[in-house]
Amino acid sequence: MTDLSMPQTRTQSAMGKIALRWLLYVLLGLFALYYLMPLFVMLTTSLKSLEEIRTGSLMSLPREVSLDAWKTAWSGACTGIQCEGLRPYFWNSVLIAVPAVAISTLLGALNGYVVAQWRFKGANIIFSLMLFGCFIPFQVVLLPMARLLGIMGIAGTIPGLIFVHVIYGLGFTTLFFRNYYVTIPAELTKAARVDGAGFLRIFWSIFLPLSLPIIVVTVIWQFTQIWNDFLFGVSFSQAGTQPVTVALNNIVNSTTGVKEYNVDMAAAIIAGLPTLLVYVVAGKYFIRGLTAGSVKG
Repeated sequence: MTDLSMPQTRTQSAMGKIALRWLLYVLLGLFALYYLMPLFVMLTTSLKSLEEIRTGSLMSLPREVSLDAWKTAWSGACTGIQCEGLRPYFWNSVLIAVPAVAISTLLGALNGYVVAQWRFKGANIIFSLMLFGCFIPFQVVLLPMARLLGIMGIAGTIPGLIFVHVIYGLGFTTLFFRNYYVTIPAELTKAARVDGAGFLRIFWSIFLPLSLPIIVVTVIWQFTQIWNDFLFGVSFSQAGTQPVTVALNNIVNSTTGVKEYNVDMAAAIIAGLPTLLVYVVAGKYFIRGLTAGSVKG
């Protein structure tokens, strides 16, 4: 005798799964709207005039789109020969972030390669000490780092800020590459050494070409940390070498004249745009890179 209830039960089960899936989509959509709402308010406010901001609703779209706030945030409101905008500080951050990311990534790759593949006495202790450095609060190193920069003669300069970010990021970059390189079979290194390849030849010819996923992770991590840094920027810079985060703080906390909320919002978006673009362009590679070294080690 055929059981006619089985197809009906399967249909109900499939409909239940579809309903749960749509419920999950709705919940995720609500969370996305909640987290994107501040960005929406920032963007719409930056496109409004001050008069519309005072008289209109915070959530309303601009009645007339104006880019004046963006121009002021970027180039500044010029009085005489002085302009206080983000433009020079934005390029300062570029000059700081790009070399610091490149240097710390390369050194982290070399450190991770040594710790993972070239075992030597005390390697685990050195690696543990580098990991310990990752958890030292920024505030603890301010005075010793300021003293060291003064001795080196690079205090208050862009090279000084590059040096600070390379040193502080080295523990993280070493950790990333070490965890990735331990997944590469040690027999590969042994075979290359038998063929006569040396330390650097093995690194450049074998390990570095295999490192694209973790390089993407490291670059995104370091670029985000360096670009968004405020404490080191305000502590180890001076007039003319300040990064964009310090300039943004000066603009937002300015009390001279009428408070220009549209300029503040435009400046905040400009300051955060590079990191946002990095995640939009390379976000999927970031997730792949994080999971690439999770099999072993």
